[in-house]
Amino acid sequence: MQTTSRRSALSSALLACSLGVLACGGAREEESSSSAPEPLGPPEAVFPEDFGYIHAVRELPDGAVLVPDPVGGALYRAAMDVGVRTIVGGVGEGPGEYLQPDAVWPLPGDSTLLVDLGRARLVRLGPDLEFGRTYPVAMLAGDGAMVVAVPQGVDARGSVYAPVSGGYPPPDSGAIVRIDPVAASIDTVGGYKLREVTIEESAGRMRASLIPLSPGDAWGVAGDGAVVVARSEDYGVDWLDPGGAVKRGAGIAYDLVPITAAEKLAYLDDRRRHAGIGMEIMTSADGATETRFYRGSSGRSAGLGPDDYTWPDVKPAPVAGTVRVDPLGRAWVRRHTRADGGSVYDLFDRQGRRVRVLTMDGHRIVVGFGSESVYIAAFDALDRAYLERYDLPRD
Repeated sequence: MQTTSRRSALSSALLACSLGVLACGGAREEESSSSAPEPLGPPEAVFPEDFGYIHAVRELPDGAVLVPDPVGGALYRAAMDVGVRTIVGGVGEGPGEYLQPDAVWPLPGDSTLLVDLGRARLVRLGPDLEFGRTYPVAMLAGDGAMVVAVPQGVDARGSVYAPVSGGYPPPDSGAIVRIDPVAASIDTVGGYKLREVTIEESAGRMRASLIPLSPGDAWGVAGDGAVVVARSEDYGVDWLDPGGAVKRGAGIAYDLVPITAAEKLAYLDDRRRHAGIGMEIMTSADGATETRFYRGSSGRSAGLGPDDYTWPDVKPAPVAGTVRVDPLGRAWVRRHTRADGGSVYDLFDRQGRRVRVLTMDGHRIVVGFGSESVYIAAFDALDRAYLERYDLPRD
């Protein structure tokens, strides 16, 4: 067997230039008092019961929170102040039902977009949480390519933003597409650097494996449709305005974190905790096929240890994945720390300047915002998820 490693020399800046959306260049920002780490502080409220998993919530106009639990298989309406939750809808394939509720996003008119992975569809919930129109997760682009419209962001008009990557060998870069589920239109609005892979060749066959903790960009979407990309090379952010203008933030200095045995074990714990999205194709007795998605371990990686992977020498700055944008227009970028270093978020304004560095104990991730609040999922040693609400920090 021959094994080759492909490490991208293409920075996100060059990637964006190739897509015609960025001007190259940028300077490294000097550290200032605004970037001194500070604790987020104590939560304002903590829901007393745990959830199987949380990664995306939505605050409702009355202050309650919609919490999809893809592991528990339920969509909850949680009243944080009184510690009571009720189930919205039910499990099944009929009206008002779902198979695996994974995420919720705000839509115009106090409506909500529910991502039901189990039924491979997007569901519009009305202001009273009644189930309405549905849209398929899998869509065909104009060139006939299949696009999986699992949102990584939704803007105030209801447009869905999703990552697109594919091909073999896997490419260095992916595209960010904007999808109008109603009109079934798809437009490319930007690009981002993918994490690196190793390619294994044996008996004429090739297999790609992700290199853990390799540099990869993170990105997200603001309410006005601006896309923010957190660069994994020359760490900083780029804002892609809906009108085509681009603001490239200065590079940010940060402490390099060597990848030790402890970091490798922490990564495997993190991967187990935040299982990715898988796909399966089901064939019925009459030959009809149905594509379904799920959040959970694929089984292929089960039982693998640190020695089964290729590792870089140091961690990149941003954690690859979703960047959330708060009501004040700031991008919250989760940054890698030491295995025992807690959780850190860098906040960037629309000029690409880092305006705050917020720290939290343990393993915590931002899962949504309210008008005056930030919602955090806190994971304990048993991987149980607890929902916390904090006052939204203001500059």
